[in-house]
Amino acid sequence: MGLAVSDPTGTIASALETLLVRSAADAVARVVAVARAEEVESIVVGMPLLLSGEKGEAARHAERFAAKLAASSGLPVQTYDERLTSALSQRRMHELGERASRAKGRVDAGAAVVLLESWLMRLASQRRMQEPS
Repeated sequence: MGLAVSDPTGTIASALETLLVRSAADAVARVVAVARAEEVESIVVGMPLLLSGEKGEAARHAERFAAKLAASSGLPVQTYDERLTSALSQRRMHELGERASRAKGRVDAGAAVVLLESWLMRLASQRRMQEPS
């Protein structure tokens, strides 16, 4: 499971450790521990929608995971479309001359960065739209 965190201004997303988890309960506990250690204000969970935009079983699992994270952490937890984040992570690695086929953990961390960057851009755009002209 890839993790990323933003700087306090919400401008830069950086990869954190990649977690190897054994169960949903293990994943929740470990993400909550990292969130507390990093003093985060909210958590964004990738929503693995189908390419059609519909929710499949993986998306329903992500929703349950997000609900458990919210209950365990006491933090706001949102889901955000993660379609193609792994592909973009692999592309970035390829452009840097890295072999993604041998680095699943780094692909997952990169995908987490891509997801968080996209979410931060959307958040910044929403803020700009709300500013008075």
